[in-house]
Amino acid sequence: MPIDINELREYKNGDPAKWRKYMQQRFKPAHFVDEVIAADEKWRDATNAIDDLNRQANALQKQIAPKKKAGEDCAELVASMKASQKEAKEIKATLPQLEEERDSLLNRIGNLVDPEVPISNDEDEDNLVVALYPLPVEAEGEGEGDGEGEGEGQGEAEGQAKAEGAKKGLLPCPLGVLQYTLPPTKPLTHDDLLWRIDGYEPTRGQNVAGHRAYFLKNAGVMLNQALINYGIAFLSKKGYDILQPPYMMNKDVMAKLAQLEDFDEQLYKVSGKTDDPSGSTEKYLIATSEQPICGYHAKDWINPNSLPLRYGGISTCFRKEAGSSGKDIRGIFRVHQFEKIEQFCLTVDDFQESQKEQKRMLASAEEFYQSLGFPYRVVCIVSGELNDAAVKKYDLEAWFPGQQTYRELVSCSNCTDYQARGVGTRCGIKKTGKSGGEDGLAARASYVHMLNSTLCATGRGICCLLENYQTEDGVKVPDVLVPFMGGVDFLPFKRGPMELTKGEKGKNKKKGGKK
Repeated sequence: MPIDINELREYKNGDPAKWRKYMQQRFKPAHFVDEVIAADEKWRDATNAIDDLNRQANALQKQIAPKKKAGEDCAELVASMKASQKEAKEIKATLPQLEEERDSLLNRIGNLVDPEVPISNDEDEDNLVVALYPLPVEAEGEGEGDGEGEGEGQGEAEGQAKAEGAKKGLLPCPLGVLQYTLPPTKPLTHDDLLWRIDGYEPTRGQNVAGHRAYFLKNAGVMLNQALINYGIAFLSKKGYDILQPPYMMNKDVMAKLAQLEDFDEQLYKVSGKTDDPSGSTEKYLIATSEQPICGYHAKDWINPNSLPLRYGGISTCFRKEAGSSGKDIRGIFRVHQFEKIEQFCLTVDDFQESQKEQKRMLASAEEFYQSLGFPYRVVCIVSGELNDAAVKKYDLEAWFPGQQTYRELVSCSNCTDYQARGVGTRCGIKKTGKSGGEDGLAARASYVHMLNSTLCATGRGICCLLENYQTEDGVKVPDVLVPFMGGVDFLPFKRGPMELTKGEKGKNKKKGGKK
């Protein structure tokens, strides 16, 4: 899923210097661009050599024909023609390898970087806070009316959140600089709460499926299904087409969409036929419905007038979490299997249009969590943490009062045409370049822009709900979820605190022994 190779070809009005800058902003080697250019020149030299040899052979053929007709000796010409044809054939045989080497290098080039993105490699200090909900006390009475009209084209929720954080000088602000009064804290964390309401069985799950496995139970199942069904209703009301995709993808399709490191750190491989040494029937479990929905319009040529297209993906997701050893061991915040409702949208090949769509998707996510009553902040992620496809990524981080910290619930990314190129989803012809002379307008295939945003990963949603709605004797159900809970509005505690594991008891002993 690379960028357009013509972006690096100066003779096609490309600008390699711009892409070196983007690589530097992503904290990746800028010389990757030069390696692509060098490989492309080898490929182009080979194609030019083939063209020259073919022209030579054709010119010789034109000389040979009349000589043969006149009965003249043309053996030398025939030999030269065959030599040219042979050499052209030999060079042509090298083209696939040269093209593969160039494209492999091209795949290392990330997308452009949106101007709003903070250029940094330090999330903790430089992630840019762009919204806070609810209004912090530092902004009370100030910034009123600053957000008037901002909901237009972006959604009411985003305009409201921006208005609430619009005290002059407060937002936007880097995370390491921003100071404000945090939302209130509460005593219990989500893992303990889920256990007390008889909502899950972690030990029994681990006995069956190993580390990070669990059984949801009773109230846990009800909350999970309520969030799924509320998410479906929420997106349906906004005109989204709801899709439940395949949970497995063919290896060749996944390779067009996932970064190389994802295969090692995130994706589970499913073996195909036992008599398949080449691995051609291998499949991978999806880590998000974004992946199969990317392929939903593979090789389609979409009428621009039918865009944007908006999909709500509902799926179980599977992730190795290989890089998260030791993190979030208790509870269901970070697990190998979970359900997720995803927003996935396609727009015309216009950066301004996809920027607007990203704002609209973010506003929908904010509206969803405001309806649930979760305090949150929205941050624009630093350039060094963007994946290759994303030009800009917003995270919505909700407040967990038991853990007394913000945790990510939503990731909202604009990937422009990066993914669409991988699966060949087009939407028309785009003209680029300078007018006049040899550098005249060049028509290029136009690919749709693809955007994705979490609406709700239900496990994390449950965790946040439990911490925010805990009481002394149970957990209140948010009003908006009650209809999806069969009218249940309160989940009482049914058992005491969960016992510590042997490992946790051992750690506590070690801490207690220190002086």
